Amino acid sequence: MNSQATIDALNSHALPFIAMLGGRVTGLDVEQQSCTFEFNVSREFCHSGDVVQGGFITAMLDAAMSHAVFGLGTDIANVSSLEITTRYLEASRAGRLVAVGKVTKEAYKTAFLEGALYDSEGKVLATSQSVAKLVRGKEGYSANPGA
Repeated sequence: MNSQATIDALNSHALPFIAMLGGRVTGLDVEQQSCTFEFNVSREFCHSGDVVQGGFITAMLDAAMSHAVFGLGTDIANVSSLEITTRYLEASRAGRLVAVGKVTKEAYKTAFLEGALYDSEGKVLATSQSVAKLVRGKEGYSANPGA
């Protein structure tokens, strides 16, 4: 399956919270082991006017990181976060945000992931690191069925 077909598969299986945040996968880089998401966050998810609430920031980063695993793995049925840490570097404002998730190390049952959230000008707003449990097999979701 080529990258665009995998991106289309990831987007077609998007969970409701991703659509709620205006999210979609826009890139998948096999060499960099990364997945890029674009979100268009409305003020409904903000406090203090237009500052996106931190839990939504973590959700966007988690989505990008886990989709990097789904998009690059051929037999991943499920990804569950065991630990996730988010560092908020700047206020994230409503509007277009880009999250990039990357696989830094993958074993059979675990993966170490990192992510970054950027504003529309490319400024880093938040970063994250995660340890995830991987479930392999045919049951569940895979962006690369039969690959």
